[in-house]
Amino acid sequence: MAKPWEEYFQLALQEKMPKKIPDQNVDHLPPVLRLLEKRQELVDADLALQAQKEVFQTMMAAQKQRWEQVEQKERELKGSFVRFDKFLQDTEARRSRALRRAAEERLQASRQEAEALRLRAQLEELLRERARLQRRLERLEPCARLLGGVLEQLPEFQEVPELVARFDGLADMQAALRLTERQRVAELEEARARLQRLREAGQDELLGQGQRRAQLLERLEAARERTLRGESKWIQIQNTAAEKTLLLGRTRMAALNLFQLVCRHKRQPPALDIEDTEGQLEQVKLFILDLSAMLASLRQAELTPASQP
Repeated sequence: MAKPWEEYFQLALQEKMPKKIPDQNVDHLPPVLRLLEKRQELVDADLALQAQKEVFQTMMAAQKQRWEQVEQKERELKGSFVRFDKFLQDTEARRSRALRRAAEERLQASRQEAEALRLRAQLEELLRERARLQRRLERLEPCARLLGGVLEQLPEFQEVPELVARFDGLADMQAALRLTERQRVAELEEARARLQRLREAGQDELLGQGQRRAQLLERLEAARERTLRGESKWIQIQNTAAEKTLLLGRTRMAALNLFQLVCRHKRQPPALDIEDTEGQLEQVKLFILDLSAMLASLRQAELTPASQP
């Protein structure tokens, strides 16, 4: 491993520097010699530094050349990597296309095999249908001869398909008539059921009306009884009112007679209205009180002389 640049320069400087002068009695050297010695050391140091600079420049040139070579190799490696990546991508693309083509071929082969199986099954089904139709044709051969005989007897039909079409039309008409008949029967049954429901509903309504009529009759009888009780009570009230009115009239006539007797006794004309019964009774009351007081005083006067000796 290479040393750092500073350590390298220090080592090179130590190698270029002259050996140290042996120890002498520097106190006995004159100042001029010491100055010359210092100058010589500076010159030697400059020479060593110059040599070191030349070595450094040489090393830098070599290092630059090596860096250029390294960069060239790096560019070559990058180009190689790019080419290798492209080669890998091309290889992977070819491999993917090959795998896809193989998968498509396997799928196509499976589809063709399935199609072949389907066609084989269809062929077997067609063969069975052909055999079935052949057997049916054999069974219908007498019918065909019979239809031929019918065509000979019916000149209005020229071909068997016309006769078959006529028969199919009649069969369709019969089926339509049967369907219509079933619909009419169903409608009739529904109408009968609806009529029965209406009859039942009418009977229920009649029963309900009878019950409501009985309830109304009961309410009418109760109302009549209440009316009779009210009328009898009203007659009783009227009779009581007549009795009370008669009694009131008699009372008022008695009060008026007493008032008139009081007025005649006092020899005063009646000062109150005939209808003022309360005032008349009040005057009669006052007269009775005065008369009672007078009688009491007379009795007292009669009793007083009798008690004296």
